[in-house]
This record gives sequence, structure tokens and C-alpha cells, in this order.
Amino acid sequence: MGSIYLIRHGQASLGAENYDVLSPMGIKQSKILGEHYHRTGLTFDRSYAGEMDRQIDTGKYALAEMPGSDQQILCEPAFNEYAADTVMQTYLPKVAETEPDAMHYVQNAGQYRKEFQKIFSQVITLWITETNEVSGCEPWSAFVDRVKGGLARVLEDAPRGQNIAIFTSGGAITAALQLITQMPATSAFELNWQIVNTSVSRLQYGKNKLSLASFNNQAHLDLHQQPDCITYR
Repeated sequence: MGSIYLIRHGQASLGAENYDVLSPMGIKQSKILGEHYHRTGLTFDRSYAGEMDRQIDTGKYALAEMPGSDQQILCEPAFNEYAADTVMQTYLPKVAETEPDAMHYVQNAGQYRKEFQKIFSQVITLWITETNEVSGCEPWSAFVDRVKGGLARVLEDAPRGQNIAIFTSGGAITAALQLITQMPATSAFELNWQIVNTSVSRLQYGKNKLSLASFNNQAHLDLHQQPDCITYR
């Protein structure tokens, strides 16, 4: 059996002009992950990432601490995160009907992280339960199909018994989780909110089989014994 390591990106820049940039903490988390795997003797035979800077840079910083691993990161757009800005623009007006301060919290997300998370959760629930296709907004079902296609392409090129890293985002990991477990999307997203930055969910693959071996492993951060390294956004 081989293993696919679904690695969430390090902390990005919530509230900044460009979210798609690793924060100093995100860089630190990525390096800690690579250092941890180097100490344990794990190497990656192949690594993938979506096209987002926070995904690619997490891979670069982690792999730099793993000299026995192939340093090349293959681009697979299927592992891009869903278009959160588009989803927010589409469904935020509906949330704002009952949450009058919703727009304020979204515009000042860095200052109101807890309030932003509440609003964001409501927006996501509307998105994944939408039954009518909304023009310009990728449906949840299409997003899941995109991730499914990416995993299929990775498996097509994967020799038996390899360790493969996929540096991606929480939504893509949630989609993969739903695909494998067949749990409802709403249940999968309850788990999504628990996915820690640079945490690892491991899949095992064999001939015509893909199964979940572990979810949201953050041992590298726990062993570092610095609670501030545990972040979710």
C-alpha cells in the first residue's frame, strides 16, 4: 500500500490585502512539518500542489527541510481551494438579512476572527446546500468532482508503495474526505472547521482502492510545544 499525505497550507494572511500569502507563522509551521518528517525518516517520492501561493510555498518550505525527498512540486489545479471570495459575494447578502453586522465583520476579518468565522460558516452552509446552480459560482458538487479528478490523475501516475504529498487547502481536504467516507457535505464541513494549518490527513492507496488512514494529524506542532503554532485560518 502507498500513502497520499493531504497537507493543509500554513497560516495565510487573513485580513491582509492578499490572503494568499503565508504569514510568518505559516512559514514557521511549514518548516516545523518538514523538520518533523526528516527526523522520523519519512520522505516524499512525489509532491503536488494547487496553483495557490500559500499551497506551493508551504510545500517549498517543508520540502527544504526534507533533503531526502524529491524537491519538485507538480502543479495540479484540481487541488486549488474553492473560490471563497465568489462564494462569499454570492451568499453573504442572504446572511446579512439576519446578521446586520455581517459585512463589517467580513471587511475586518483580521480584527474579528471569531465573528468572521460565524458568518463564514453560515455562508458555506448556504453554498453546500444550494439546490439551484448560481451563475458564476462553482457548486459544491462540481468542486468535489474537481478534487476527485485530481486524485484520479495522481493515482494514475503513482507506482505501488510510494509516499505522495499533496499541499492543498481545507476545502479540498474536506471534499476528499466526503468522497472517501460518503458522509453528507454538511457533516464533512463540521470536520473542516477543525483542520489545523499544516495538519496532515493520510490516505492509503492500492489497486482500485483509496481509504482514509488518519485525519488532521498535528503531531509536528504538538511536539513543538508552542500553543501559538496551532492555527485554523
